[in-house]
Amino acid sequence: MRYRVHLEELELDFTCHPGQNVLECMIGAGKKGIQVGCRGGGCGVCKVEVLEGEFTARAMSKAHVDEESLVRRQVLACCITPRSDLSLKVIGKIAKPIQRRCQ
Repeated sequence: MRYRVHLEELELDFTCHPGQNVLECMIGAGKKGIQVGCRGGGCGVCKVEVLEGEFTARAMSKAHVDEESLVRRQVLACCITPRSDLSLKVIGKIAKPIQRRCQ
């Protein structure tokens, strides 16, 4: 069994096997569209809004996904596993640009 994941604004599709998170599936399919960060639920760059479909979510940083976000189905792609086909809107951004310092 596989689930289809559709990124609305990008008209991009890829599939997920049961047990894989959405970000892993996108990377494994060689697609781009959701920004990749820490892959552990802490940085918030892979934030998406689930427009259609069912999913299971694991713990996410409350700094990026609070109760209100959960109600609006705004979650981190690295922390959700599809339970049906999904339609997503990408909303994540890097909040603070990475700065390098030379010493």
